[in-house]
Amino acid sequence: MAIIKCPECGHQISDKAPICPSCGVEISGKVIKCTNCGEIYFNDEECCPNCHQPSVRYRTTENMTNPQETLRSAVPPIIPQNVQTKSETVRQNSPSSHGGNTSDISTPPIPPTNSQFEQKKNNNNKYIWISIVIALIVCATCFYFYSNAKDNQEQEDYEYAMQSTDPAVLQSYLDKYKDADQAHIDSIQSHLEILKHKDDDWNNAVISGSRSALEDYIRNNPDSPHKQEALNKIDSLDWISASNENTIDAYQQYLSNHVDGIHIDEANEAMKKIKSKEVQSDEKQMISGLFRKFFQSVNSRNELGLTATVEEVMTSFLGKHMATKSDVASFIDKIYKDDITNMNFKINNDYKIKKKEVGEDEFEYQVEFTAEQSIERTNPELPTNNHFRINAKVSPDGKISEMNMVKIIK
Repeated sequence: MAIIKCPECGHQISDKAPICPSCGVEISGKVIKCTNCGEIYFNDEECCPNCHQPSVRYRTTENMTNPQETLRSAVPPIIPQNVQTKSETVRQNSPSSHGGNTSDISTPPIPPTNSQFEQKKNNNNKYIWISIVIALIVCATCFYFYSNAKDNQEQEDYEYAMQSTDPAVLQSYLDKYKDADQAHIDSIQSHLEILKHKDDDWNNAVISGSRSALEDYIRNNPDSPHKQEALNKIDSLDWISASNENTIDAYQQYLSNHVDGIHIDEANEAMKKIKSKEVQSDEKQMISGLFRKFFQSVNSRNELGLTATVEEVMTSFLGKHMATKSDVASFIDKIYKDDITNMNFKINNDYKIKKKEVGEDEFEYQVEFTAEQSIERTNPELPTNNHFRINAKVSPDGKISEMNMVKIIK
């Protein structure tokens, strides 16, 4: 069995296929391959459409069209030896042959005898019978080869149909070979019933609209022609479920179950939109860590650690617009008065974070939280505890770009 191009539509098919699934033209037993250029064309054409080489079938038929003419050209005519020509008869019966006077005597020609006519008739009958015998031999030979070719073609189509999972192929065999061997017909019909039963299972799975029903169908029919369609339906069901839930985890679950899923791009886009609106856990950790480092640097009077947490220029810092890192560093000197021996800021972890997209996958964070200040000082009359509400902004680079503190009086 070989793969050929359909002479009608060019679709790639098996040379054993009963028909072309694309255009419906008959293929098996109806096409031949050109011995000159290899082109595949219908065997009822007189020559190759590509190189115009006459087909083998056409040349054979042309030579066999008139066997009688071939025989007559091969067998020379038989002339009876006892039949004399007209001139010889005249000469033999002329008076001159007996020494008579030919000037006054005119002898008429002698007609052929009955035996001569009978001889010619027998010869003609013999030629006719020879021609008939040759014609019968040729017809018998052609019938033998035709019958043998038909049987071989039926066997090939039977084997192809038994390997097929397409009910149309099996039905085509039954329609084409109604007089085939009964064992072949029974096998094809049995195979067709099995496929129809599988189609019933498929219809039931589709009607149910259940993911589990589709999975059961695939498990029970791993070689089904509907397998890919079933997988696509499962893909769609999982996508609908993820869309309805509309969470990062739901979309991640869809992507894990369908690596080559139909809705991969949509899932990634949906996650991107969610991330642009919702603050993720890793973003919360980044923000809390940033402010923890800021106040730890204040507690330890670490100017380098403090300035590392802010932008080069802040839009606002403790009421000062366009504050630089130097302004931030001077905050330590301002907050530590002469009577203060130690200071500790403690964040309450009551963060309220709003997220804003400012570019492609770039976000700015508006942060609000509270902190407690404990002070050790030499003057016991001054307060040792303060409460602050902090409003700040964090840039896409993970630096503090704005920060203001308001004392809360309790």
